Amino acid sequence: MDTSIFKDYDIRGTYPNQINGQVAEAVAHAIVRKFQPKTVAICRDMRLSGKELRDAFVRVFTTLGINVTDVGLCGTEMQYFVAGTYEYDLVLMISASHNPPEYNGLKVVKKGPVAVTSDSGLYEIRDLISQGPLPPAANPGTVTELDVMDVWSKKVLSLVDTSLFKPLSVVIDAGNGMAGKLCPKIFESLPFKVTPMYFELDGSFPNHIPNPLIESNTTALKNKILELGADVGLTFDGDADRMFLIDNKGRMVSGTITTALLARYILAKHPGEMILYNAICGRIVPKVVSENGGKSKRVRVGHSYIKTYMRETGAIFAGEHSGHYYIRDFFAAESGVLTALMVLGLLSTQEKKLADLVDELDIYPASGEINFKVADIPAVVNAIKTGFSDAQSIDELDGVSVWYPTYWFNVRASKTEPLLRLNVEADTAEILKQKTDALVAKIESLGGQRK
Repeated sequence: MDTSIFKDYDIRGTYPNQINGQVAEAVAHAIVRKFQPKTVAICRDMRLSGKELRDAFVRVFTTLGINVTDVGLCGTEMQYFVAGTYEYDLVLMISASHNPPEYNGLKVVKKGPVAVTSDSGLYEIRDLISQGPLPPAANPGTVTELDVMDVWSKKVLSLVDTSLFKPLSVVIDAGNGMAGKLCPKIFESLPFKVTPMYFELDGSFPNHIPNPLIESNTTALKNKILELGADVGLTFDGDADRMFLIDNKGRMVSGTITTALLARYILAKHPGEMILYNAICGRIVPKVVSENGGKSKRVRVGHSYIKTYMRETGAIFAGEHSGHYYIRDFFAAESGVLTALMVLGLLSTQEKKLADLVDELDIYPASGEINFKVADIPAVVNAIKTGFSDAQSIDELDGVSVWYPTYWFNVRASKTEPLLRLNVEADTAEILKQKTDALVAKIESLGGQRK
Protein backbone atom coordinates (compact mmCIF):
# COMPACT_ATOMS: atom_id res chain seq x y z
CA MET A 1 0.00 0.00 0.00
CA ASP A 2 1.14 3.54 -0.78
CA THR A 3 1.03 5.06 2.70
CA SER A 4 1.44 8.58 1.28
CA ILE A 5 -2.36 8.59 0.93
CA PHE A 6 -2.51 9.35 4.67
CA LYS A 7 -2.55 13.14 5.02
CA ASP A 8 -2.88 15.41 8.06
CA TYR A 9 -6.67 15.73 7.75
CA ASP A 10 -7.79 12.76 5.66
CA ILE A 11 -6.87 9.89 3.37
CA ARG A 12 -6.62 10.85 -0.29
CA GLY A 13 -5.18 9.34 -3.47
CA THR A 14 -5.86 8.23 -7.02
CA TYR A 15 -8.17 5.37 -7.98
CA PRO A 16 -7.47 2.53 -8.58
CA ASN A 17 -3.68 2.54 -8.09
CA GLN A 18 -3.57 4.19 -4.66
CA ILE A 19 -7.12 3.77 -3.38
CA ASN A 20 -9.48 0.90 -4.24
CA GLY A 21 -11.74 -1.64 -2.57
CA GLN A 22 -8.84 -3.74 -1.30
CA VAL A 23 -7.16 -0.70 0.26
CA ALA A 24 -10.47 0.35 1.82
CA GLU A 25 -10.81 -3.09 3.42
CA ALA A 26 -7.34 -2.84 4.93
CA VAL A 27 -8.11 0.67 6.23
CA ALA A 28 -11.40 -0.57 7.69
CA HIS A 29 -9.68 -3.31 9.71
CA ALA A 30 -7.17 -0.77 11.02
CA ILE A 31 -9.97 1.66 11.95
CA VAL A 32 -11.61 -1.06 14.01
CA ARG A 33 -8.30 -1.94 15.72
CA LYS A 34 -7.83 1.72 16.65
CA PHE A 35 -11.33 2.79 17.67
CA GLN A 36 -13.30 -0.44 18.30
CA PRO A 37 -16.59 1.16 17.22
CA LYS A 38 -19.95 -0.50 17.74
CA THR A 39 -21.72 1.70 15.18
CA VAL A 40 -20.47 3.45 12.03
CA ALA A 41 -22.32 5.74 9.62
CA ILE A 42 -20.99 6.03 6.07
CA CYS A 43 -21.53 9.00 3.73
CA ARG A 44 -20.18 9.42 0.20
CA ASP A 45 -20.16 11.93 -2.61
CA MET A 46 -20.82 11.34 -6.31
CA ARG A 47 -17.34 10.15 -7.29
CA LEU A 48 -17.42 7.16 -9.60
CA SER A 49 -15.38 4.96 -7.27
CA GLY A 50 -17.42 5.87 -4.19
CA LYS A 51 -19.76 2.89 -4.29
CA GLU A 52 -16.88 0.40 -4.49
CA LEU A 53 -15.19 1.96 -1.48
CA ARG A 54 -18.43 2.14 0.48
CA ASP A 55 -19.16 -1.54 -0.23
CA ALA A 56 -15.67 -2.49 0.98
CA PHE A 57 -16.11 -0.61 4.26
CA VAL A 58 -19.57 -2.11 4.78
CA ARG A 59 -18.23 -5.59 4.08
CA VAL A 60 -15.48 -5.36 6.68
CA PHE A 61 -17.46 -3.56 9.37
CA THR A 62 -20.40 -5.95 9.24
CA THR A 63 -18.08 -8.97 9.18
CA LEU A 64 -16.52 -7.65 12.38
CA GLY A 65 -19.93 -7.32 14.04
CA ILE A 66 -20.32 -3.56 13.64
CA ASN A 67 -23.71 -2.07 12.77
CA VAL A 68 -23.46 0.17 9.72
CA THR A 69 -25.78 2.99 8.67
CA ASP A 70 -25.57 4.00 5.01
CA VAL A 71 -26.34 7.73 4.76
CA GLY A 72 -25.94 7.60 0.98
CA LEU A 73 -25.02 10.50 -1.30
CA CYS A 74 -24.42 13.69 0.66
CA GLY A 75 -22.06 16.59 1.20
CA THR A 76 -19.32 16.62 3.82
CA GLU A 77 -21.26 19.12 5.93
CA MET A 78 -23.87 16.38 6.34
CA GLN A 79 -21.16 14.13 7.80
CA TYR A 80 -20.69 16.80 10.47
CA PHE A 81 -24.46 17.08 10.92
CA VAL A 82 -24.78 13.32 11.42
CA ALA A 83 -21.85 13.24 13.86
CA GLY A 84 -23.32 16.16 15.82
CA THR A 85 -26.92 14.92 15.86
CA TYR A 86 -26.82 11.13 16.15
CA GLU A 87 -24.99 8.69 18.42
CA TYR A 88 -22.72 6.86 15.96
CA ASP A 89 -19.25 6.09 17.24
CA LEU A 90 -17.69 7.07 13.91
CA VAL A 91 -18.96 8.81 10.79
CA LEU A 92 -17.04 8.31 7.53
CA MET A 93 -17.16 10.50 4.44
CA ILE A 94 -15.88 9.02 1.18
CA SER A 95 -14.77 11.99 -0.91
CA ALA A 96 -11.77 13.74 -2.43
CA SER A 97 -13.29 17.21 -2.19
CA HIS A 98 -12.10 19.42 -5.09
CA ASN A 99 -9.65 16.95 -6.65
CA PRO A 100 -9.99 15.68 -10.26
CA PRO A 101 -12.21 12.64 -10.97
CA GLU A 102 -9.48 10.01 -10.63
CA TYR A 103 -9.10 10.84 -6.92
CA ASN A 104 -11.02 9.58 -3.92
CA GLY A 105 -10.46 9.55 -0.20
CA LEU A 106 -11.82 9.25 3.31
CA LYS A 107 -12.51 11.65 6.16
CA VAL A 108 -13.24 10.23 9.61
CA VAL A 109 -14.97 12.01 12.50
CA LYS A 110 -16.11 10.92 15.92
CA LYS A 111 -19.24 12.08 17.71
CA GLY A 112 -19.26 15.81 18.20
CA PRO A 113 -18.13 16.10 15.41
CA VAL A 114 -14.47 15.65 16.36
CA ALA A 115 -12.10 15.19 13.44
CA VAL A 116 -9.71 12.26 13.35
CA THR A 117 -6.41 13.72 12.12
CA SER A 118 -2.77 12.70 11.91
CA ASP A 119 -2.44 13.72 15.57
CA SER A 120 -5.51 11.84 16.78
CA GLY A 121 -5.52 8.54 14.94
CA LEU A 122 -5.01 8.72 11.17
CA TYR A 123 -1.32 7.85 11.33
CA GLU A 124 -2.04 5.13 13.88
CA ILE A 125 -4.57 3.68 11.42
CA ARG A 126 -1.85 3.78 8.76
CA ASP A 127 0.58 1.92 11.01
CA LEU A 128 -1.99 -0.63 12.18
CA ILE A 129 -2.63 -1.81 8.62
CA SER A 130 0.50 -3.95 8.84
CA GLN A 131 -1.19 -6.11 11.48
CA GLY A 132 -3.58 -7.44 8.85
CA PRO A 133 -7.27 -8.30 9.10
CA LEU A 134 -9.15 -9.02 12.30
CA PRO A 135 -11.08 -12.29 12.79
CA PRO A 136 -14.79 -12.27 11.91
CA ALA A 137 -17.26 -11.71 14.72
CA ALA A 138 -19.60 -14.48 15.82
CA ASN A 139 -22.57 -12.25 15.00
CA PRO A 140 -22.34 -10.08 11.86
CA GLY A 141 -23.39 -6.44 12.03
CA THR A 142 -26.48 -5.03 10.39
CA VAL A 143 -26.87 -2.50 7.56
CA THR A 144 -29.58 0.16 7.65
CA GLU A 145 -30.16 3.27 5.55
CA LEU A 146 -30.66 6.81 6.80
CA ASP A 147 -31.91 9.78 4.75
CA VAL A 148 -31.01 12.98 6.59
CA MET A 149 -31.95 15.49 3.88
CA ASP A 150 -35.10 16.70 5.65
CA VAL A 151 -33.67 17.03 9.16
CA TRP A 152 -30.41 18.51 7.86
CA SER A 153 -32.22 21.15 5.78
CA LYS A 154 -34.45 22.07 8.75
CA LYS A 155 -31.34 22.57 10.88
CA VAL A 156 -29.67 24.79 8.27
CA LEU A 157 -32.79 26.89 7.66
CA SER A 158 -33.34 27.31 11.41
CA LEU A 159 -30.06 29.21 11.63
CA VAL A 160 -31.10 32.07 9.30
CA ASP A 161 -34.06 34.47 9.33
CA THR A 162 -35.76 33.46 6.09
CA SER A 163 -38.39 36.20 6.52
CA LEU A 164 -35.75 38.81 5.63
CA PHE A 165 -34.83 37.25 2.29
CA LYS A 166 -35.56 39.27 -0.83
CA PRO A 167 -36.05 37.86 -4.36
CA LEU A 168 -32.42 38.23 -5.41
CA SER A 169 -31.19 36.78 -8.69
CA VAL A 170 -28.72 34.02 -7.78
CA VAL A 171 -26.70 31.84 -10.17
CA ILE A 172 -25.40 28.62 -8.63
CA ASP A 173 -22.68 26.46 -10.19
CA ALA A 174 -22.64 23.04 -8.52
CA GLY A 175 -19.86 21.73 -10.80
CA ASN A 176 -21.67 18.35 -11.02
CA GLY A 177 -20.79 17.94 -7.34
CA MET A 178 -22.90 17.45 -4.24
CA ALA A 179 -24.19 21.03 -4.22
CA GLY A 180 -26.41 19.79 -7.04
CA LYS A 181 -28.29 17.73 -4.45
CA LEU A 182 -28.03 20.07 -1.46
CA CYS A 183 -28.98 23.39 -3.06
CA PRO A 184 -32.34 22.32 -4.56
CA LYS A 185 -33.43 21.07 -1.13
CA ILE A 186 -32.41 24.27 0.65
CA PHE A 187 -33.61 26.77 -1.94
CA GLU A 188 -36.95 25.14 -2.84
CA SER A 189 -38.89 27.15 -0.24
CA LEU A 190 -36.96 30.42 -0.51
CA PRO A 191 -37.85 33.51 -2.61
CA PHE A 192 -34.63 33.70 -4.61
CA LYS A 193 -34.64 33.49 -8.39
CA VAL A 194 -32.14 30.66 -8.82
CA THR A 195 -30.42 29.86 -12.11
CA PRO A 196 -28.82 26.40 -11.72
CA MET A 197 -25.68 25.33 -13.55
CA TYR A 198 -24.33 21.76 -13.67
CA PHE A 199 -26.59 20.38 -10.94
CA GLU A 200 -26.49 16.81 -12.31
CA LEU A 201 -24.38 14.60 -10.04
CA ASP A 202 -21.55 13.27 -12.20
CA GLY A 203 -18.22 12.17 -10.76
CA SER A 204 -16.56 12.44 -14.17
CA PHE A 205 -17.01 16.24 -13.91
CA PRO A 206 -17.84 16.79 -17.59
CA ASN A 207 -18.03 20.59 -17.37
CA HIS A 208 -15.15 21.51 -15.09
CA ILE A 209 -13.28 20.18 -12.05
CA PRO A 210 -15.17 21.32 -8.91
CA ASN A 211 -12.30 23.49 -7.70
CA PRO A 212 -13.36 27.16 -7.81
CA LEU A 213 -9.88 28.35 -6.83
CA ILE A 214 -8.77 27.57 -10.40
CA GLU A 215 -10.01 30.61 -12.31
CA SER A 216 -10.95 28.78 -15.52
CA ASN A 217 -13.45 26.68 -13.55
CA THR A 218 -15.57 29.77 -12.85
CA THR A 219 -15.64 31.22 -16.38
CA ALA A 220 -19.09 29.89 -17.30
CA LEU A 221 -20.56 31.09 -14.00
CA LYS A 222 -19.10 34.58 -14.40
CA ASN A 223 -20.46 34.83 -17.93
CA LYS A 224 -23.93 33.73 -16.80
CA ILE A 225 -23.97 36.33 -14.00
CA LEU A 226 -23.14 39.10 -16.47
CA GLU A 227 -25.61 37.78 -19.05
CA LEU A 228 -28.49 37.76 -16.56
CA GLY A 229 -27.46 40.82 -14.57
CA ALA A 230 -27.65 38.59 -11.49
CA ASP A 231 -27.02 39.85 -7.97
CA VAL A 232 -24.57 37.13 -7.00
CA GLY A 233 -23.03 33.83 -8.04
CA LEU A 234 -22.38 30.90 -5.74
CA THR A 235 -20.06 28.02 -6.49
CA PHE A 236 -18.94 25.04 -4.42
CA ASP A 237 -16.26 22.39 -4.37
CA GLY A 238 -17.07 18.73 -5.05
CA ASP A 239 -18.27 17.79 -1.58
CA ALA A 240 -19.95 21.19 -1.10
CA ASP A 241 -18.41 22.11 2.25
CA ARG A 242 -16.67 25.12 0.67
CA MET A 243 -18.58 28.06 -0.79
CA PHE A 244 -17.18 30.76 -3.09
CA LEU A 245 -18.75 34.06 -4.11
CA ILE A 246 -18.77 35.77 -7.49
CA ASP A 247 -20.03 39.35 -7.33
CA ASN A 248 -22.46 41.04 -9.71
CA LYS A 249 -19.53 42.30 -11.81
CA GLY A 250 -18.33 38.73 -12.37
CA ARG A 251 -15.38 38.94 -9.97
CA MET A 252 -14.30 36.22 -7.58
CA VAL A 253 -14.58 37.40 -3.98
CA SER A 254 -11.64 36.20 -1.92
CA GLY A 255 -12.03 34.20 1.26
CA THR A 256 -10.52 37.13 3.15
CA ILE A 257 -13.18 39.58 1.92
CA THR A 258 -15.99 37.06 2.41
CA THR A 259 -14.82 36.51 6.00
CA ALA A 260 -14.75 40.26 6.61
CA LEU A 261 -18.22 40.73 5.07
CA LEU A 262 -19.73 37.99 7.21
CA ALA A 263 -17.89 39.11 10.34
CA ARG A 264 -19.40 42.59 10.02
CA TYR A 265 -22.86 41.12 9.33
CA ILE A 266 -22.67 38.74 12.32
CA LEU A 267 -21.31 41.35 14.74
CA ALA A 268 -24.17 43.73 13.90
CA LYS A 269 -26.51 41.12 15.38
CA HIS A 270 -24.15 39.62 17.97
CA PRO A 271 -21.90 42.44 19.27
CA GLY A 272 -18.76 41.57 21.18
CA GLU A 273 -18.42 38.02 19.86
CA MET A 274 -15.16 36.30 18.92
CA ILE A 275 -14.33 35.81 15.22
CA LEU A 276 -11.51 33.51 14.14
CA TYR A 277 -9.57 33.84 10.90
CA ASN A 278 -6.76 31.67 9.62
CA ALA A 279 -3.14 32.66 9.23
CA ILE A 280 -3.50 33.36 5.49
CA CYS A 281 -6.46 35.75 5.72
CA GLY A 282 -5.62 39.40 5.13
CA ARG A 283 -5.42 42.36 7.47
CA ILE A 284 -8.91 43.61 6.63
CA VAL A 285 -10.45 40.85 8.77
CA PRO A 286 -9.12 41.91 12.20
CA LYS A 287 -9.61 45.54 11.16
CA VAL A 288 -13.32 45.00 10.40
CA VAL A 289 -13.84 42.91 13.54
CA SER A 290 -12.26 45.61 15.72
CA GLU A 291 -14.22 48.42 14.04
CA ASN A 292 -17.46 46.53 14.63
CA GLY A 293 -16.90 45.83 18.31
CA GLY A 294 -15.84 42.21 18.09
CA LYS A 295 -12.82 40.21 19.21
CA SER A 296 -10.61 38.35 16.74
CA LYS A 297 -7.93 35.67 16.85
CA ARG A 298 -5.57 34.54 14.11
CA VAL A 299 -5.27 30.74 14.04
CA ARG A 300 -3.69 27.86 12.13
CA VAL A 301 -5.05 26.77 8.77
CA GLY A 302 -7.15 23.60 8.71
CA HIS A 303 -10.58 22.41 9.72
CA SER A 304 -9.46 20.23 12.64
CA TYR A 305 -7.48 23.06 14.25
CA ILE A 306 -10.20 25.65 13.71
CA LYS A 307 -12.93 23.43 15.18
CA THR A 308 -10.74 22.98 18.26
CA TYR A 309 -10.11 26.73 18.51
CA MET A 310 -13.84 27.41 18.15
CA ARG A 311 -14.66 25.13 21.04
CA GLU A 312 -11.87 26.59 23.17
CA THR A 313 -12.78 30.23 22.50
CA GLY A 314 -16.54 29.98 21.99
CA ALA A 315 -16.11 31.86 18.70
CA ILE A 316 -19.35 32.44 16.82
CA PHE A 317 -17.76 32.26 13.36
CA ALA A 318 -14.47 31.44 11.64
CA GLY A 319 -13.31 32.04 8.08
CA GLU A 320 -10.52 30.66 5.95
CA HIS A 321 -8.97 32.04 2.79
CA SER A 322 -9.78 28.71 1.09
CA GLY A 323 -13.58 29.03 1.28
CA HIS A 324 -14.21 27.13 4.51
CA TYR A 325 -16.55 28.96 6.89
CA TYR A 326 -17.40 27.61 10.33
CA ILE A 327 -20.55 28.41 12.30
CA ARG A 328 -20.76 27.83 16.04
CA ASP A 329 -24.43 26.87 15.91
CA PHE A 330 -23.73 24.29 13.20
CA PHE A 331 -21.58 22.13 15.47
CA ALA A 332 -18.62 24.55 15.05
CA ALA A 333 -18.28 23.04 11.57
CA GLU A 334 -18.43 24.08 7.93
CA SER A 335 -21.64 24.40 5.95
CA GLY A 336 -21.32 25.68 2.42
CA VAL A 337 -25.05 26.22 1.93
CA LEU A 338 -25.53 27.87 5.34
CA THR A 339 -22.69 30.28 4.57
CA ALA A 340 -24.36 31.04 1.22
CA LEU A 341 -27.64 31.78 3.01
CA MET A 342 -25.84 34.11 5.41
CA VAL A 343 -24.42 36.05 2.44
CA LEU A 344 -27.88 36.21 0.85
CA GLY A 345 -29.28 37.43 4.17
CA LEU A 346 -26.65 40.15 4.21
CA LEU A 347 -27.49 41.20 0.63
CA SER A 348 -31.21 41.17 1.42
CA THR A 349 -30.69 43.83 4.09
CA GLN A 350 -28.41 46.07 1.97
CA GLU A 351 -29.24 48.67 -0.63
CA LYS A 352 -25.74 48.30 -2.05
CA LYS A 353 -24.72 45.68 -4.57
CA LEU A 354 -22.24 42.99 -3.58
CA ALA A 355 -19.53 44.54 -5.78
CA ASP A 356 -19.85 47.83 -3.89
CA LEU A 357 -19.55 46.07 -0.53
CA VAL A 358 -16.49 44.20 -1.79
CA ASP A 359 -14.83 47.39 -3.04
CA GLU A 360 -15.25 48.99 0.39
CA LEU A 361 -13.24 46.19 1.98
CA ASP A 362 -10.79 45.26 -0.77
CA ILE A 363 -8.17 47.83 0.28
CA TYR A 364 -5.09 45.58 0.54
CA PRO A 365 -3.94 44.13 -2.81
CA ALA A 366 -3.16 40.42 -2.51
CA SER A 367 -1.46 37.82 -4.69
CA GLY A 368 -3.83 34.97 -4.01
CA GLU A 369 -2.32 31.54 -3.45
CA ILE A 370 0.73 30.78 -5.62
CA ASN A 371 1.75 27.12 -5.62
CA PHE A 372 5.15 25.52 -6.21
CA LYS A 373 6.34 21.96 -6.56
CA VAL A 374 9.34 21.67 -4.26
CA ALA A 375 11.53 18.63 -3.60
CA ASP A 376 12.42 19.62 -0.02
CA ILE A 377 9.69 21.86 1.38
CA PRO A 378 11.12 22.17 4.94
CA ALA A 379 14.47 23.33 3.54
CA VAL A 380 12.83 26.05 1.43
CA VAL A 381 10.65 27.21 4.34
CA ASN A 382 13.72 27.39 6.56
CA ALA A 383 15.62 29.36 3.93
CA ILE A 384 12.76 31.85 3.81
CA LYS A 385 12.69 32.08 7.60
CA THR A 386 16.39 32.89 7.83
CA GLY A 387 16.54 35.08 4.72
CA PHE A 388 14.49 38.04 6.02
CA SER A 389 16.32 39.03 9.17
CA ASP A 390 15.39 42.71 8.71
CA ALA A 391 11.66 41.96 8.95
CA GLN A 392 9.48 43.79 11.45
CA SER A 393 8.42 40.39 12.80
CA ILE A 394 8.34 36.72 11.84
CA ASP A 395 5.93 34.13 13.19
CA GLU A 396 5.55 30.39 12.71
CA LEU A 397 1.85 30.04 13.55
CA ASP A 398 1.45 28.18 10.26
CA GLY A 399 4.48 27.82 8.03
CA VAL A 400 6.35 31.13 8.16
CA SER A 401 4.76 34.58 8.05
CA VAL A 402 7.09 37.53 7.50
CA TRP A 403 5.84 41.04 8.34
CA TYR A 404 7.09 44.41 7.05
CA PRO A 405 5.45 47.84 7.47
CA THR A 406 4.03 47.88 3.91
CA TYR A 407 3.57 44.18 3.10
CA TRP A 408 3.57 40.69 4.56
CA PHE A 409 3.72 37.18 3.19
CA ASN A 410 3.32 33.57 4.23
CA VAL A 411 4.89 30.36 2.93
CA ARG A 412 3.66 27.00 4.11
CA ALA A 413 3.40 23.40 3.05
CA SER A 414 0.02 22.22 1.80
CA LYS A 415 -1.60 19.66 4.07
CA THR A 416 -3.43 17.94 1.19
CA GLU A 417 -1.00 18.15 -1.75
CA PRO A 418 2.83 18.00 -2.17
CA LEU A 419 3.04 21.75 -2.71
CA LEU A 420 4.54 24.86 -1.17
CA ARG A 421 2.04 27.74 -1.02
CA LEU A 422 2.90 31.45 -1.12
CA ASN A 423 0.52 34.30 -0.22
CA VAL A 424 1.49 37.97 -0.34
CA GLU A 425 -0.46 41.08 0.72
CA ALA A 426 0.70 44.70 0.41
CA ASP A 427 -0.40 48.28 0.87
CA THR A 428 -0.32 49.05 -2.87
CA ALA A 429 -0.46 47.18 -6.16
CA GLU A 430 3.07 48.36 -6.99
CA ILE A 431 4.53 47.00 -3.76
CA LEU A 432 2.59 43.77 -4.22
CA LYS A 433 4.00 43.17 -7.71
CA GLN A 434 7.55 44.01 -6.69
CA LYS A 435 7.55 41.79 -3.60
CA THR A 436 5.64 38.92 -5.22
CA ASP A 437 8.02 38.84 -8.17
CA ALA A 438 10.99 38.82 -5.81
CA LEU A 439 9.54 36.03 -3.66
CA VAL A 440 8.64 33.89 -6.66
CA ALA A 441 12.19 34.31 -7.98
CA LYS A 442 13.64 33.38 -4.58
CA ILE A 443 11.54 30.22 -4.30
CA GLU A 444 12.44 29.24 -7.86
CA SER A 445 16.13 29.82 -7.07
CA LEU A 446 15.69 27.31 -4.21
CA GLY A 447 14.37 24.67 -6.62
CA GLY A 448 10.67 25.47 -6.64
CA GLN A 449 8.67 24.99 -9.85
CA ARG A 450 5.65 27.27 -10.10
CA LYS A 451 2.43 25.41 -10.85
